[in-house]
Amino acid sequence: MAVIAISRQVAALGDEIADALAQKLGYTFIDRKQIESRIVELGFPQSKLPEYDERKPKFFASLAKNRDEYLNYLQVAVLEAAATGNCILIGRGSFIILENVPNLIPVRLVSRDDVRLERLKNEFSWSDRQAQSRIDESDSNRRGFHKSFFNLQNEDPQNFMLTLNTSLLSLDESVRILESLVKIKASPESEAAGKERIEQLLKAQRLVNQLLFDFRLNVNFLHASVQDNIITLQGVADSPSIAQKAVETAANILPSCEIRSAITIVQDFKA
Repeated sequence: MAVIAISRQVAALGDEIADALAQKLGYTFIDRKQIESRIVELGFPQSKLPEYDERKPKFFASLAKNRDEYLNYLQVAVLEAAATGNCILIGRGSFIILENVPNLIPVRLVSRDDVRLERLKNEFSWSDRQAQSRIDESDSNRRGFHKSFFNLQNEDPQNFMLTLNTSLLSLDESVRILESLVKIKASPESEAAGKERIEQLLKAQRLVNQLLFDFRLNVNFLHASVQDNIITLQGVADSPSIAQKAVETAANILPSCEIRSAITIVQDFKA
């Protein structure tokens, strides 16, 4: 049917709405812990996860190789989850990782600051100061995360099909609206096209991870774009031989695909 990607402010009822909507639609709600667990299973160090997971990396962390590794593992985890179909993903930039997937329904949940403040105070028995500090920290981290990893503003409504204000809508009302949206937008045609596109993206991202982590090819900012059976490698290397090695290795991994190189050669490049 569809893949629903939810972006939310803290205390905007994101998890609660995602869980209730999943039950209503018979979808699978893939929450934060499941994505985190899969990132670690794929090979990212558990100890490094708090430095990057839905937060802006600190200055030196943003320059470290772990940053790019985190993003590569994150994309595989999100694409694998989306490949199961009929699911709801929350946070972690899933709406941009799955951008242009035909059966994607990206939505954002927001709420007034005073309502969020009261929700946090009631849930955790916090003071006004503690609750406001949590709101400020979370909002800043999420803005920084999306800017650092995807170079976009997560608060921009143009990124979403629909934005709901949960200080004006109840949980049940929000679920009913989203249920109607899914019924309007989901179709067998979009589902088939979405499934095919997700498979292509996942194939390309797994290829990138193999080249970087299994074969340890020294191509910085490596990315693979895919269209039909053509995969184009992009990134920065310090010699033509490394770029050629990347193409040859990729062709061996995916012999059914045509591998092209758009890798930029910069002599003496240092990441």
